[in-house]
Amino acid sequence: MQNSKIDTGLLIIRLVLGATMLAFHGLPKLMGGVETWTKIGASMSNLGINFMPTVFGFSAGLVESLGSVLLILGLWTRPAAIFLSLTMVVAAANHLAKGDGLSGASHAIEFLAVFVAFAIMGPGRLSVDKK
Repeated sequence: MQNSKIDTGLLIIRLVLGATMLAFHGLPKLMGGVETWTKIGASMSNLGINFMPTVFGFSAGLVESLGSVLLILGLWTRPAAIFLSLTMVVAAANHLAKGDGLSGASHAIEFLAVFVAFAIMGPGRLSVDKK
């Protein structure tokens, strides 16, 4: 039997992290339109992927938006966290490639660590996944 304090803690992290990711990262990217998607998708060039930047940019906004909603709900948490983790790898690589250093990449790395943890641990008992 899992500790209810752990489940409450996981719920709080899911709610706060998911809401801030959705409001400040996912929705602005998703609503930014083709110009924003193309600019964001160009980040894939840091990984040697130089085609379809608009599709990759839109995908980043979609993953950050839909993935955040799924994280908040605790629904399909592990797959959502894996996709969110991949997006954060690209974001961190982009910051490092631009010369921002670890300080500039730290926000993406911090999100990455939490998303990897959710991919491993799951959402806890206070989630749709556990109902």
